[in-house]
Amino acid sequence: MIRSSFLFDPILLVWGVAVRMSWSFVLKSMRELMVVGVVLVWFHSGWAIQSAAPATGEAGAAAAKELFQAANAERVQRGLRPVVWNDALAHAAEEHAQQMAERQEISHQFVGEAELSERARQAGVRFSVVAENVAEAPTAAEVQAAWMHSPKHRANLLDSRVTAIGIGVVRRGGELYAVDDFDRSVQTLTSAEEEAAVVQVLKNDAPSITILPTTQEARRTCAMQTGYAGKRQPWFVMRYTATDLGRLPEMLQQKLATGKYHQAQVGACTPENIQNFSAYSIAVMLYP
Repeated sequence: MIRSSFLFDPILLVWGVAVRMSWSFVLKSMRELMVVGVVLVWFHSGWAIQSAAPATGEAGAAAAKELFQAANAERVQRGLRPVVWNDALAHAAEEHAQQMAERQEISHQFVGEAELSERARQAGVRFSVVAENVAEAPTAAEVQAAWMHSPKHRANLLDSRVTAIGIGVVRRGGELYAVDDFDRSVQTLTSAEEEAAVVQVLKNDAPSITILPTTQEARRTCAMQTGYAGKRQPWFVMRYTATDLGRLPEMLQQKLATGKYHQAQVGACTPENIQNFSAYSIAVMLYP
C-alpha cells in the first residue's frame, strides 16, 4: 500500500514534497528505499491484486465521515481550529479517489488528469492554499494512522492555515482509496465589499484619516501597474494582493503612521497572474 501527501501554496511560496509511503513499513519493515527528485518512494513486497469494480456507496461515505471526525479531533486536541466540510472540495476528492481505485494506484495526478489546484478550481473552490493527502488501506482508521505517522501528511492535517476539507473514499475489493483535500478558503466578494472591508481596517488603524468615496478612477488605478487614473495625483499609492483583507500591508501602516496623510481612497480590481488561486487585489491612495 502507498501513502502520499502534497501541498501547493504559490501565494505564500510554500512547496511540500510529494511522498509515497508503505504503511507496511510503518508497522513492520522496509524492503527498499528509493529517492527520485522530490518524490520519495518506498517499495514493499506483498501487493494484492484487486479485481472488484470501484464503488463509493455507504462504505465510502462512512469512511469519509470517520476521517473528517478524526482530522478535527487531532486538530482540536492541539488547540487548532477545526476545518469545515466543503462539498466542492469533497467532489474533487471523490473524483480523484475514483481514478485511483480504477487504476489500483496511488498518485496525485494521472495521465490526462488535471493537477490538484486545477481540479479544485474546476469543482468551484476558491482558495489561497490547497493541499492533498492520498492513501490506500483496508480501513479508515489505518488510513488516518498512516497519515499521522508520516511527517508530510501530518503537516497537512495539522496546518493552521487551512480552513476547509473535502474527503473522497472509494472501496475496491478489500481496500479503501482515500483522498483528503484541504484548502484555505477565499470568500467570494464584490468589488464594493472588498473596498468596504479595507475601509473598515483603515478606520480602525488610522481613525483620524478621512476616507474618500470610491470612484471608477480608483478602481482603474488598482488595475494599473504604475501611475494613477484621474486628475488628482495621490502622494502615495499602495497596490497589493491579499487573501485576508483584515490586515493592511506593513508599508502602508508605516505611511499612515507618519501623520503626513489626511485622506485615503480605496479601489478594488481583478487580480492577475494567480492562475487557479483566489485573492483580492487592492489599491489604497493616500492624499495630504
